[in-house]
Amino acid sequence: MQSRIQQLLTALAVAMMVGIVGSTLASAEVEHRVDLNTASAAELATLPGIGDSKAKAIVEYRVADPFRSIEDLKKVKGIGDKTFEALKPSLKVSDASGTK
Repeated sequence: MQSRIQQLLTALAVAMMVGIVGSTLASAEVEHRVDLNTASAAELATLPGIGDSKAKAIVEYRVADPFRSIEDLKKVKGIGDKTFEALKPSLKVSDASGTK
């Protein structure tokens, strides 16, 4: 009977650890966002669906007109709704007033 309780407690402890590690990893993914106004072209190119040419287009766009919201990314040629929706959780925008 005691070994059965130990097995149950061990299983419970493992389940709790998996939950803690899983939630930590999920929050780490959400916290690491690429800033459209400060990221290098190389960093932008690592985003899913963004290669070197789209990354260059993003940098060129922000030089002329810094991003005020992540939705402004759709104004860049080659970034449509589908690409934007896939990227949305990975993006952020810093204050554009100091970058212009």
